[in-house]
Amino acid sequence: MQIPQHDFTQTIITILNKYFPDYGDNILSNSQLLQYINIKTKAANRGSKSRASFANHYAIYVLIEDYLQKEFHIKNGYEDYEGAQYTALLMRQRELPFGSKLQNHALNHRLNEEFKRYFRTSPYLPIIRNSATNRYWINENLLKIQIDNQIINIAESVRDIIDGYILARMNSFNEFMIYCQKLIEIQDQSSETAIEFIRSLLKPNIDARVFEIVSYAILKQYYAEQKIYWGWSRDELNIEHLILYKTGRTNANDGGIDFVMKPLGRFFQVTETIDAGKYFLDIDKVQKYPVTFVIKTEQEVEYLLNKIEEQARTRYQIKAIIKKYMECVEEVINIPELILRFNKVLESQRGIQVIEDIVLQSRVEFNMEEELADDLIS
Repeated sequence: MQIPQHDFTQTIITILNKYFPDYGDNILSNSQLLQYINIKTKAANRGSKSRASFANHYAIYVLIEDYLQKEFHIKNGYEDYEGAQYTALLMRQRELPFGSKLQNHALNHRLNEEFKRYFRTSPYLPIIRNSATNRYWINENLLKIQIDNQIINIAESVRDIIDGYILARMNSFNEFMIYCQKLIEIQDQSSETAIEFIRSLLKPNIDARVFEIVSYAILKQYYAEQKIYWGWSRDELNIEHLILYKTGRTNANDGGIDFVMKPLGRFFQVTETIDAGKYFLDIDKVQKYPVTFVIKTEQEVEYLLNKIEEQARTRYQIKAIIKKYMECVEEVINIPELILRFNKVLESQRGIQVIEDIVLQSRVEFNMEEELADDLIS
């Protein structure tokens, strides 16, 4: 399979080169386990709002840690090892940063099932389990790689790579906490200072979670001034202002819907990518219901729509399918459009409400992560 390249890929290669000088790329190309870890560390250095997915990383980590502690990487005999106890492995997972609420799913089946999806022809799965004794092993076949007629053991480098991923996620999390704290503190400053701070957050390099919070606060107040008339008959009409609701926290697994508008029933999805595959997946999740995409980019809307359609043609080719997906892209809102809408909100004297919404949503995010913050401090 083609190895995906992202920010953390070079870190993986650097760590491999530390143990095996000048062989990092070669080892990555020959190791299915490292390729899997490379896939699973895509979010390491980004302000991604996606889940950190530590469960599968930690399932590998605790088994390799057990393997190294008993020095099987420098001596033989792992095939005779009685295996690691489930309770000890789970306890160790929960001691790791971000791991306090992890369950047993990754150890029992989820990691193996996902690995199998990526490497369908591989004869090996990462975790070997004896359900009768509740003992576990890392599959040593995935730790031993043949390079230039010699067998090398990558266990130590795998441990260090996952340690590096944890550190990168912790750094990203700390940055997010700083943003949240600043957002909360703006209520104690003048409205002009707060508004300028909000403007400074509308940048392509801002943390995706912060961008979602700010986008929601702006759009909520932008639509709040708009109203519709509806009723069961022409003689009895109701008047309702548009209300934008946030469906959950910024890393919620909510099927791809970040905001919902009442009473029109519009769906909004906030994203930092122009990967049409992700857009179409979000559309499929809601059975091809139209979705408005709020994109963390300064690229022009027309360019973005052309890019999405171009990717749709490459992916599907059938005109009817392409047309259906493009019709489901109800609207694209980029950063310049958000700024325009924020200016209109300010003209309507609703800047204070934007600040209040940002503070409220930031507090939700801040409280959600209090336990993780304690992990980082301790």
